[in-house]
Amino acid sequence: MNVADRVDDFIPRLESAAGATETALDALLAPAALGGEISRPARLLEAMRYATLGGGKRLRPFLVIESARLFGVTGDGPLRTACALEMIHCYSLVHDDLPAMDDDDLRRGRPTAHKAYDEATAILAGDGLLTYAFDVLADPATHPDAAIRAALVLALARAAGLGGMVGGQALDLAAETAGRPLAQDEILTLQAMKTGALLRFAVDAGAILGKADAAQARALSRYGSALGAAFQVADDILDAAGDTAALGKRAGKDAERGKATLVGLLGLDAARARRDALVEEAIDALDETGLGAATGTLKEAARFVAWRNN
Repeated sequence: MNVADRVDDFIPRLESAAGATETALDALLAPAALGGEISRPARLLEAMRYATLGGGKRLRPFLVIESARLFGVTGDGPLRTACALEMIHCYSLVHDDLPAMDDDDLRRGRPTAHKAYDEATAILAGDGLLTYAFDVLADPATHPDAAIRAALVLALARAAGLGGMVGGQALDLAAETAGRPLAQDEILTLQAMKTGALLRFAVDAGAILGKADAAQARALSRYGSALGAAFQVADDILDAAGDTAALGKRAGKDAERGKATLVGLLGLDAARARRDALVEEAIDALDETGLGAATGTLKEAARFVAWRNN
């Protein structure tokens, strides 16, 4: 592993981004209706807040904020974009946990939304978060340039929808009843869509906000793709080798449900080796941006993704 570019402020910056995101999400999910809204039903809003606030590392918001910072862009634009992305992520967790999907009753160490409320409310809470994410991005408060806002909306829609996260979830569900193990390339496609697309969007968003040049944008996108792949392999390893208390969600469920994972296909040792290679790929991609030491925090993020314990 490269050590020359290790940074000491990664955890404080991750925690700072998490705190700022939490505060901003709390304000966005306040009871008062916005202009054009008629009312915010109390129980639905409560479920949306339950699903969104008070948990998680906020890695995706951190990546938005830090990738925008590479180009000197800070403040409300990256933070609101980070919140929009986190709303999409949290909606996906609510829906993934439903009985018709992954059927989980524990998330972030507490009951899943459909257990805390009911299935219909959980579905609507997810729908509300999904829709609100694009409201946030389209609002001029996110960026004064309509072209930048449109680029963010388009990129997030592509990452979250049919050809991204939602499509990946469909492939994941289909794999459980496929009647045969998926090949490695099929697993990689599934994971790049279900998990990787939103993580890649996080750094693509920073490039959009920062008006990166084409080469820098491509390098950041390669970083995001490698980071997303490493994150998913690490997640699969944790599911296979971790424990429920540390994870904050039920361990061992991938094997139990017959999920298509690289751990299941290759074994733990080979999966760990692939995870570590992906971290190096992500770090190398950052070197290609030409931004030098400024990328140190994002390099540390790649290492964190690989070696976290939950």
